[in-house]
Amino acid sequence: MSTSSWVSASLPYLTPQKKDAWAAEAAAQGRRGTQRILHAGEVPAPAEVAELFGIAAGEPVVVRRRLILLDERPNELTDTYYPLPIAQGTDLARTAKIRGGAVALLAELGHVGVLVREDVTAALPDEEECRTLDTAPDEPVLRLTRLTLDRDDRPIQADRMVMPALRQRLRYEIRIG
Repeated sequence: MSTSSWVSASLPYLTPQKKDAWAAEAAAQGRRGTQRILHAGEVPAPAEVAELFGIAAGEPVVVRRRLILLDERPNELTDTYYPLPIAQGTDLARTAKIRGGAVALLAELGHVGVLVREDVTAALPDEEECRTLDTAPDEPVLRLTRLTLDRDDRPIQADRMVMPALRQRLRYEIRIG
């Protein structure tokens, strides 16, 4: 793995934080993490998101599309989706930065995640991903889909992330008992 690789863990993004989890994670590794919100608002649910939420494809959901930067270089393209009844009319549907982050806002709104499912696959990027992430068409990307469920097993958030595979290492720590 090259020296430009990034090691990332999921846990800081699953619990409410008082600080920007991405900036803090990058700073802990001596790097600079920032993000740009490219879009926020209602969209028709893509088929994969509709399936995760248990709704029909095309039903409205709220999305926040962000470009995640590491030392000013594109590191990840993330689309975070929320069910319309949860996010409509909230800061989740706006492009402004959310104080404390989206997970903290969800908790304030009464939606706390207790179960997270993540699936990771690898593929070649499409044209938009190549352009946005500054990758070659033959450079694989990792696609991470994360579904967060509340205590009643209702989905409250779905993330679809695309990351240049050659710049990433995902770390999972699981404590048993």
